[in-house]
Parts: sequence; C-alpha cells; structure tokens
Amino acid sequence: MSVDSNSAPRAAPSAARVVVVEAADAGQRIDNFLVRHMKGVPRSHLYRVLRTGQVRVNRGRIRAHYRLQAGDEVRIPPFAGTPARPGPAPEGFAWVRERILYRDPDLLVLDKPAGVAVHAGSGIA
Repeated sequence: MSVDSNSAPRAAPSAARVVVVEAADAGQRIDNFLVRHMKGVPRSHLYRVLRTGQVRVNRGRIRAHYRLQAGDEVRIPPFAGTPARPGPAPEGFAWVRERILYRDPDLLVLDKPAGVAVHAGSGIA
C-alpha cells in the first residue's frame, strides 16, 4: 500500500491522508479497510464519517458496503485518536474533595451524603 506524505498514524487535526489500495486489499469492504487504518477509532465513528461523506474513494462518496479495487484512492479524514482528559470538576462538586477517605489508582472511598446518587439512572441528572 502506498501512502502520501501525510502518512502519520494519527493525522494532524487539519490534514486528511490519501491511501492508494494495493491488489492485496482489493475486494475488501471499505468499513473493514478503515478499521485497519484507523486503529483505536470506534466503529460507530467510522460509520458516521462514511455516512457523512468524509471518507471518499476516487474523490467520490461511497457507502459502507463498497468493495475496494486495486488502485482506488481512499481519502481518510483526520482523527487525533487521543481521548480528551477531563477538566476540573464544576464548582458544585467542591465538597467531593473534602469527603475522599482513600484514593489510589484502583479504588476510591468516599463519604457520600445520603440522597446523592451513586449511579445515574432514570430521572437523575
């Protein structure tokens, strides 16, 4: 498979990359091809970029069941692939820091007041 100059595994946020399909990959569905070339990207995101036309083959929109042919040029949209780190807790949760009894990478013991939900559920904001 030959790749253009933007062949970094994780493209910059503003650069799409173009991959030329080799004979070994011919006949493969585009969705499976993308799974291999966009490692770590959830399939739901892959199908979304296919539906919205961000992935193009030979400069045209395609569907997820499209079968690649040797020599096809696949435009793969940028995806940083690194999950965003959570920011600081909102002001309303300052009391949580004061109630931490024990904390390590695997366990958190919290002195939770009665009435505060442990798990989100129906009707709990």
